[in-house]
Parts: sequence; C-alpha cells; structure tokens
Amino acid sequence: MTLAGKKVVVIGGSSGIGLATAELAKSQGADVIIASRSAAKLDPVAERLKVTAVPADVTSDQSVTELFRRTGPVDHVVLTAAQLRTGPFKSVAMEDVRATMEGKFWGAWRVAREAEIRPGGSLTLVTGFLSVRPRPNSAIISAANGALESLARALALELAPVRVNAVSPGVIDTPIRAAMPEAARKEMLARTAAALPVGRVGAAEDIAHQIAGFMTNGFATGSIVYLDGGALVN
Repeated sequence: MTLAGKKVVVIGGSSGIGLATAELAKSQGADVIIASRSAAKLDPVAERLKVTAVPADVTSDQSVTELFRRTGPVDHVVLTAAQLRTGPFKSVAMEDVRATMEGKFWGAWRVAREAEIRPGGSLTLVTGFLSVRPRPNSAIISAANGALESLARALALELAPVRVNAVSPGVIDTPIRAAMPEAARKEMLARTAAALPVGRVGAAEDIAHQIAGFMTNGFATGSIVYLDGGALVN
C-alpha cells in the first residue's frame, strides 16, 4: 500500500494529470520516469522533480518499444497521454478520427503490450466521462473513451496478476484547455462549476490521487472510476 521504492512510469507526465501524478508518486518515494513526445517539455519538468525523462510517442510502435527497453521491468505504468481531434460527426475529417483513435486507444494498446510490469503491479489508463455522457461534436472522443474502458476490463483478465484500471475524469482545469480564449475558458469553467454538486471543476491533483489509489490498492483491478464532481448524477 505504498509507492516507496517502486518504479513508476507516467506517460504524458510533462503536464496536467500526468505531471500531478508524477509529483505525487515522487513525493511518496517512488522512482519516477516521465515520458512524452516533447523533450523540450520533459526536460525542465524532469530537472525540477529530479526524475528521469524519456521522450516517447505512443502513436509509434518503435517509440513505445524503445521506451520500455530503456525502463526495463517496472511496478506501475500510468497513461495520460492523448492526441485528440474532433468535430461534427458528418463533417469531421477521417484523418482526424483515425488520429484520435491512434493516440487514445491504440496508444494504450501499444503501452499495455510492451510494458514489462512486475506481478502485482498496475497499469492505469485515463479515459474521460464523455464515454457515458456524450455531447455534440465529440462522438469520436466518446467512442475512444468507451473503447479504452472496455480494454481496461479485458486486460485485467489477460494481464493478471498485473492489475488494470481506468480513471474517467469529468471537466478538469488543466493546460489542455489553454488553447481556448482566456475569457471563454473562465466562463466555461465557472458555468460548469456552478452546475456541479461539488461546486467546482476538477484539478489535476484530484485525478492523481485516484491514480495513486489504484497503484497502491492491491485489490483494485478491472475498475472504472468516474471522477466528475457529481456530473453523472446531476
């Protein structure tokens, strides 16, 4: 029930939920390796946290293979990385649809195949609550998230005794929303917070604590946890 001395790989660890997870694991005494496509983003984070950085692209078979060749056997793997493109169902480009599945679903598939996780260790996937609460113009993201949750349940059987779980966040205030105009971002977050039973949107640290729980709870596998501030019951 502790991460002290465990080797933890966080893919997508340079920002947002991945970064918060890496910080939490490091604070609990884990040997942390962070991976992301951008070495420029990775290196400053790795230096600040005093962790190891390995550039890796989950859309590349070779890159994922090389990542786990370099890490060797590990105790826990967390995958937060995703490259999402979406739009109206009738007009979204098939190139964008395929890219979303490549980054979100097939990326997880590659990681699960290549990672050498020690018995009793874990793989935690981060999905998204659009799998169960879809909205217009996001059909491919809903589908990718749903597929990822099904994959987590299946892999809990196929990879046992390695444990496989998924966390499905609701609206989280992370740098992924930085592309929005600032005024629009603040208005959207405030509107969402007002509608939620908890009265606020999520933070990356909220999801990181659940991921840490999955890593340290040896009885958790095949589980999907929706952390959405009560959106699904509202």
